[in-house]
Amino acid sequence: MNLIFLGPPGAGKGTHAVRLAHELGIPQISTGDMLRQHVRRQTALGVEAARYMDAGKLVPDDVIIGMVRERLQQPDCAKGYVFDGFPRTLAQAEALSTFADIHAVVNLLAGDDVIIRRLSGRRVCPACNGTFHVRYLKDPAICPDCGGALVQRADDAEETVLNRLTVYHRQTEPLIAYYRQLGLLRDVDSAGEVDANYLDIKKALNLA
Repeated sequence: MNLIFLGPPGAGKGTHAVRLAHELGIPQISTGDMLRQHVRRQTALGVEAARYMDAGKLVPDDVIIGMVRERLQQPDCAKGYVFDGFPRTLAQAEALSTFADIHAVVNLLAGDDVIIRRLSGRRVCPACNGTFHVRYLKDPAICPDCGGALVQRADDAEETVLNRLTVYHRQTEPLIAYYRQLGLLRDVDSAGEVDANYLDIKKALNLA
């Protein structure tokens, strides 16, 4: 099964993509992870991507598409894969359609107010790499697992979250209509609890 997870930042794409990929025994593919691996290995694509990243610029679509095309040729993708955070634009989606057969697109629904509350309340522990939400913490400054000091990631600050949502609405949201027209879209409410959302995803994909 070849799947795409769509949705605004903080909707749960990464969490659910990893969980479903593990359950199905197929790889979860993140372009961010691919970029870092190519740059670290200094492949031709990685060297080209690093030029843009070092200059603070977006990596061009043709470089990203090249990495995705190469990744799908790996043996572990033979039985399927789950895209997390890709494609991000119509141009990427149209390019993907030339070499990949997508079976379904999970569109995680969550209002901006939910996303802002979810991300701006997130805290991480540098000591143990734990991730928590202030809503569930007795002390929002202390890690409940190791006692370390919790911090807010820069990209979880409310102003940054608002900017990320603006980019999502402008660049990625048009993919909803694109995949709906192709009959591939599966809308799933992601505003609730994680386990309930995951079960709804499986039902939408006829896996539960």
